[in-house]
Amino acid sequence: MIKSMTGYGKAVAEFSGKQITIEIKSLNSKGIDLNVKIPSRIREKELDIRNILSSLQRGKIDLFISVESTGETPGFRLNKALAHQYYEALKELQREFREENPEGLLPMVMRMPDVLQSDQEEIDPGQWEVIRKELNEALGAVERFREVEGKVLHDDMVLRVKSILTLLDSVEPLDGERKEMVRANLQKSLDQFLANNGAARADSNRFEQELIYYLEKMDFTEEKVRLRKHCDYFLDTLKESESQGKKLGFICQEIGREINTLGSKASHAGIQQIVVQMKDELEKIKEQLLNIL
Repeated sequence: MIKSMTGYGKAVAEFSGKQITIEIKSLNSKGIDLNVKIPSRIREKELDIRNILSSLQRGKIDLFISVESTGETPGFRLNKALAHQYYEALKELQREFREENPEGLLPMVMRMPDVLQSDQEEIDPGQWEVIRKELNEALGAVERFREVEGKVLHDDMVLRVKSILTLLDSVEPLDGERKEMVRANLQKSLDQFLANNGAARADSNRFEQELIYYLEKMDFTEEKVRLRKHCDYFLDTLKESESQGKKLGFICQEIGREINTLGSKASHAGIQQIVVQMKDELEKIKEQLLNIL
């Protein structure tokens, strides 16, 4: 089954007065490139999170996790003892310097370090279990997204490979015309040479031998057979249970090699036009392969 590297998944859950939101975005990349943005309190679980995300295999993966208070319970606690100490120290300094603060000392105290502290500096096991469950839920959504996108890519590539095969079939009637054209051009050149050189004579048997040799060099029957086999192999690989983006890329290179050889041997305007159309279809397949897992 073909899967795209493009995907998106989101999961939201509430636990102990907190709303946990997880978003995963995936784009195409040669390997797996993980970018993790998580709150500092769950930083200790980053390695576990990265191991879970590695199931996506390939792609530029962006993960966003946010933990916000729902308002049911405060997200901080006030260190009153420390606030009193700051207040008394600032008040003593104020008396020593004989200065007055018209706004009062409380705003200054509230800005001092550790007066307001997070109610949870470390993640507890229950919260981690919720995060892990929702992370897997978001991953499932990404996989489903990839499968849907993959189906679109699959159908498009099947259509284009079949178009290449149809174009290959259209070469067959032109091949016979091409050989007759080559024979006629060589005969015309020989006749012109003999006309310009009256004493010269042509050996018809030798002419036929040279003609056969030349036509054999121009023959692309093997290229047509290999091209058809590569296209069939490409279609068979699309049907495999696992997504085979890299393998399809290698097959695509072989298809391109046979098309190029076909074009270099063509010596026929009509066949050259068909080769150009084949190359156009192949380039579109290559563009799609960049986004396949």
